[in-house]
Amino acid sequence: MSTPRETHGFQAEVRQLMQLMIHSLYSHREIFLRELISNASDANDKLRFLALSDPALYAGEAELAIWVEFDATAGTITIRDNGVGLNREEAITHLGTIAKSGTAEFFGRLSGDQQRDAQLIGQFGVGFYSAFIVADRVVVESRRAGQPAGAGIRWESRADGEFTIEATERVQRGTSVILHLKEDAREYADAWRLRSLVRRYSDHIAFPVRMAKEGATLEYEPVNQAQALWARPRSEVSDEEYRAFYRHISHDGADPLLWAHNRVEGKREYTSLLYLPAQAPFDLWQREAARGLKLYVRRVFIMDNAEQFLPLYLRFIKGVVDSSDLPLNVSRELLQRDEQVEAMRSALTRRALELLAKLASDDAAKYAALWKEFGRVLKEGLSEDPGNRERILPLLRYASTHNADDAESVSLADYVARMKPGQERIYYVIGENHSAARGSPHIEQLRGKGVEVLLLGDRVDEWVMGQLGEFSGKRFKDAARGELELGALADAADQERVDAALKESKGLLKRCKDALGERVREVRPSTRLADSPACLVRDETGLSESMRRVLEAHGQAPPAAAATLELNVAHPLVRYLDGLPKGEAFDELAQLLYDQARLNDSGQLDQPAVFTRRLTGLLVRLAGAQ
Repeated sequence: MSTPRETHGFQAEVRQLMQLMIHSLYSHREIFLRELISNASDANDKLRFLALSDPALYAGEAELAIWVEFDATAGTITIRDNGVGLNREEAITHLGTIAKSGTAEFFGRLSGDQQRDAQLIGQFGVGFYSAFIVADRVVVESRRAGQPAGAGIRWESRADGEFTIEATERVQRGTSVILHLKEDAREYADAWRLRSLVRRYSDHIAFPVRMAKEGATLEYEPVNQAQALWARPRSEVSDEEYRAFYRHISHDGADPLLWAHNRVEGKREYTSLLYLPAQAPFDLWQREAARGLKLYVRRVFIMDNAEQFLPLYLRFIKGVVDSSDLPLNVSRELLQRDEQVEAMRSALTRRALELLAKLASDDAAKYAALWKEFGRVLKEGLSEDPGNRERILPLLRYASTHNADDAESVSLADYVARMKPGQERIYYVIGENHSAARGSPHIEQLRGKGVEVLLLGDRVDEWVMGQLGEFSGKRFKDAARGELELGALADAADQERVDAALKESKGLLKRCKDALGERVREVRPSTRLADSPACLVRDETGLSESMRRVLEAHGQAPPAAAATLELNVAHPLVRYLDGLPKGEAFDELAQLLYDQARLNDSGQLDQPAVFTRRLTGLLVRLAGAQ
């Protein structure tokens, strides 16, 4: 019994998307052909993969290809393939909704810049809808491989919020997308125009893209090279071909920053082509999102997103790996247990890190752009991949007191090269952001001595720095913890001042400790401060306030640990405190100094209203209003 024609409404996001296609991308209309040919290529790849376990799906037609046809009189363009095809349910699901997560992110990325917006289309899995840039009516005819001719379907829409679907007889498996061109897009129904677009955007497609020969109706010839790009010698591949292939596999309209094309021969034979993207995908921080390289075995497509070949912290790298040794029926489960895959993973990881190092060495501006997009991801490698820590460390970038701005452009090698004579530590300080770190009182003496300090303002930086031991023989030192360990940077005069301050302020320090009680572990003169009156200093291994808040947010009770209060005994406010007699006024000011130090340390107080009352009382007294 035949299935009647049905009318369905598009998902709301699809309607919004089609309006974008119809009204917003006039200057980049030609991308429709690139997207539809890429979809056809994916359909052929999927059939070839399925046929590894079920060769009957070929039904005697194992040669896979893509055809581009046009009718200038009727104003139509047809892109067809003999790939896996669609059944009725798949057509409704894939053509009527945007099933891929990230729809909101897609619309959120739209900027109103036609070129940038056009680049997003394939990246978010919405390439099919680019057909409506040039067509006011789109017809899709398809039959799933392995099903009878009577199982064909016909899908049609005029981008009016609805689509129809009905059963049809279709002899050939695969899919035909028929575009009924708008009047102002009929220029595309032209042999020369279509051929030039295929060569520009789809020359790298591994299947032949065929068009009718000049002057012939039923005789076709390939328009593209139809050879796996990664299988060709590097000397025969142009930069533009590499860029076009990247756009094809990544669905990213922007050019990659750099790529590496390598063939390994010997005990293991495989070819890899790795790319460094210029911009982060929308799902970069969804750790469960699909990621990884495209896997081929002897030029046969096996799977997308083979995550076994690169570690998670390199999930932004795109590319292809083609093995000559793996079996054609390899599965994700087998990949996880295969020693050969593990060896390839190790080698590809090193290759990827070398590619990053090359970019950092050859083009600092491009690497800065990459670090801005992917720096937080790379930091994960310090914990996830300790075996490659020495390769990752030179890739890290920091803001620093050496630069006036907060750009993360300083490498550890840069820092070490600028270290002061006698300096034995790489100093850093962590704040809520770079500006807060730059203004931290903990680094006042260091800045006064001309010592460079790395400024960390990322929420993961405290965890990251905890993974580091040393770099180039120099140990890392948090300027807000323990002793500053100035070593040869501290001269005899400095030590004399510290000893004198301790001797002269013993009484003040004890009175402050008595006033603050268990809130502080100790009160001592500061070797850090120059302009500020007080700061809190934690033990080398103690939890910071930010880490304590993280634990509390996850329902864990962090261990109690009081910090040390350091006083700048030369500061006017501290001298004023020392002159106050024992009593309420002294206790209030001591508490106020502690609260100020706490604000600098954690950015928040347990009882801000009490702090405000104390501060108001002090100001009233100093103003003589009471």
